[in-house]
Amino acid sequence: MSERLRVAAIITIYHPKAHADVIVTKFLKGMSTDEGFLPPEIDIVSIYLDHVLENDIGVGLAEEYGVPIYPSIRRTLHAGANELNVDAVLLVGEHGDYPWNERGRHMYPRRYFFEQIAGVFGESGRSVPVFNDKHFAYDFADAQWMWNRAQALEIPLMAGSSLPLCWRNPFVEYDRETHVEEALSIGYGGIEAYGYHALETMQCMIERRVGGETGVKSVQCLEGDAVWQAGQDGLWSRELADAAIGAIVNKPDGPMEEHVKDPAVFLIEYADGLKAATLMLSGYVQEFAYAARVDGQVHGVEFFLQNEGPFAHFSYLCQNIQRFFTSGQAPYPPERTLLTTGIIDAVMNSRYEDHQRVETPYLDIAYTSYDALPARPMGTRPQGVCVDPKTVDII
Repeated sequence: MSERLRVAAIITIYHPKAHADVIVTKFLKGMSTDEGFLPPEIDIVSIYLDHVLENDIGVGLAEEYGVPIYPSIRRTLHAGANELNVDAVLLVGEHGDYPWNERGRHMYPRRYFFEQIAGVFGESGRSVPVFNDKHFAYDFADAQWMWNRAQALEIPLMAGSSLPLCWRNPFVEYDRETHVEEALSIGYGGIEAYGYHALETMQCMIERRVGGETGVKSVQCLEGDAVWQAGQDGLWSRELADAAIGAIVNKPDGPMEEHVKDPAVFLIEYADGLKAATLMLSGYVQEFAYAARVDGQVHGVEFFLQNEGPFAHFSYLCQNIQRFFTSGQAPYPPERTLLTTGIIDAVMNSRYEDHQRVETPYLDIAYTSYDALPARPMGTRPQGVCVDPKTVDII
């Protein structure tokens, strides 16, 4: 193994601001953080692009940085040899020209990609760490298959959203064994793609409650006027919603009901009795937020993303990916993403099945949160080169 790790990037599509751009490009050019501009510590040595459309930038970047693009995942992992010839794999299966099925799920081929990656590991007789961007799959059965396959081949896994690694206002980090009595997150955008982010926003907080994570018993998705009625009926807490919304700096005047045309809420019951909810408020906010009642006190936290410039929250994600590739140990539990994959899967099923409550005994996913803090910003807003990259060559 060389001093610098050799990494294969398996990508659906590579256009400006796609996840390939805000992740893989940082491993080519470098990363803007509040602490300064950081050069990458690993080398992208091979790329697979599932398709190249009119707005592609991946082909040009690969040529600029001398990275071969291979016609198959197998050859990409072989990277010029006849067997596995990389030290780690980036699986970025977000964005691209893929259909939505009848349940409204965007059919990204993450399981298909992972199945081939695992196949190369199997035939080579060894496994290397794999980072899977966002949730594992659009269908939980596929996600569970990926999880089981990783366990069978002893593949180190890291996965998930950049939301747990963005700026928090005010900065709040729970000690483990915190008494979280109820919780709620705020999101916006598409039910599946952005609802998943809102779930990880909440899950990274509540997994640190007393007893750790215990899994989820049931999930229900409501939409339209049923959302407001559910709030009046006490199925989600208006007090928590107001606290979460109150932490968001940029929002219009007036209550959310005046601005949101198509609200949605996910009602989640955890195995240990914790009740939680995620409100999707497109048209009112364009940030994520979280609120909880802890020891009788309610607090709200804005989760701030940098949606222009260097997208530096992904720089922190990339730092954690580097740590993972080097150590083989994920900086936070991949079970978090397995669980949120199952929750958003149940949300989409509930939505398709006339918004019925979905029992989820199969989401008996118990785990303990991390000990050491992942790499992430400690302030409330980007600063330094995150705001003004000046002459630094970054996206």
